[in-house]
Amino acid sequence: MLEWSDVDIAVRDAVRDFVDKEIRPHLDDLESGDMTPYPIIRKLFSTFGIDAMAKEALERRLARLRDGDESRSAPSGGMFGGGGDQAGMGFVVVSELCRASMGVVTGMGVSLGLTVPTIQSRGTLAQQERWLPELVTYEKIGAWAITEPDSGSDAFGGMKSYVVRDGDDYILNGQKTFITNGPDADVTVVYAKLDEGDGADKRARKVLTFVLDRGMDGFVQGKPFRKMGIHSSRTGELFFDNVRLGRDRLLGETEDNSAGDGRDSARSNFSAERIGVVAMALGVIEECLRLCVDYARSRTLWGREIGQFQLIQLKIATMEVARINVRNMLFRVIEAAQQGAPISLAEASAMKWYSSQAATDVAMDAVQLFGGNGYMTEYRVEQLARDAKSLMIYAGSNEVQITHVAKGLLSDPRG
Repeated sequence: MLEWSDVDIAVRDAVRDFVDKEIRPHLDDLESGDMTPYPIIRKLFSTFGIDAMAKEALERRLARLRDGDESRSAPSGGMFGGGGDQAGMGFVVVSELCRASMGVVTGMGVSLGLTVPTIQSRGTLAQQERWLPELVTYEKIGAWAITEPDSGSDAFGGMKSYVVRDGDDYILNGQKTFITNGPDADVTVVYAKLDEGDGADKRARKVLTFVLDRGMDGFVQGKPFRKMGIHSSRTGELFFDNVRLGRDRLLGETEDNSAGDGRDSARSNFSAERIGVVAMALGVIEECLRLCVDYARSRTLWGREIGQFQLIQLKIATMEVARINVRNMLFRVIEAAQQGAPISLAEASAMKWYSSQAATDVAMDAVQLFGGNGYMTEYRVEQLARDAKSLMIYAGSNEVQITHVAKGLLSDPRG
């Protein structure tokens, strides 16, 4: 794949027009927290019929399950529920939105790209019928809770949230942090360890996956954190104090899931989450490049446009190389989806590592190119730089990505 398809370009232009009309005028309110991103996302869905398409795709899926097709795998087209032939459209939407507001994408991506696929791939038919209809249309907001204060990159080993059996129910205690949509989520997928009271190594205990609804007794959703960037994405803590969970809230309704325990459930989402960072990074890079080219043409210094100075040209040219590299990585992902060939965790980690670093470097160079103006909030490169940095931490820190890349290479028998 060497270029976007005609359909992708048409979608890009339509989304770009939506962004100009519905998001850019509200950026200050989104950044200040005076406006939440959810109404904008719902308007995006209704404008482009994403909600109707997602609903139809879900109904077809549930019909197959009712007819005895036990396949539970999530669609290959990404968060918008399309097939592999529609993968490009989803990435176009993500990258275009990130040119204006990465936080809007983050809030949407976690709900549709993590919460929904987890319930799809692990849940029984009854569980999918119960929670998915309002999630796939974004009528309800989803959260995906695995991170804890003492278990960021060591998500499973350091996990302290636990459940104990109480008859046919479970009792959940613990805490999660840095949870996207946490303060506002209607439906939350929660990972917790099973404490069987047998003195087993806490790091090795089985991880179970549950679905919680807002307002359950003992379930507290904290206030939004104040963050360095992605202000339009609301992030917070979750607290569990003797939350009673029926077996109908345990995904799969069994502790012995044929697809593995909660560790396998979470890992199955890691590749998709990291690939999503590539599309987000591309949007940041493209917007920084556009702003810098325009500024280099209009800003004068010593009687000349700064675009005539070689060091400024070097910055712009370096940004263009980063844009080409990240875009080509995304094309690789789209081709793989079209061919039904999954991207390995090691390759997804490599893509996330490179693209997030490239986006951060480009955004910081954009601030430098703008000089004093770049440090002011009136010039959007300041926001882009703060947002871009999150990509080096989001979906697993870049240091962890390096480990996954190296382990993938070292374990490959082909050398």
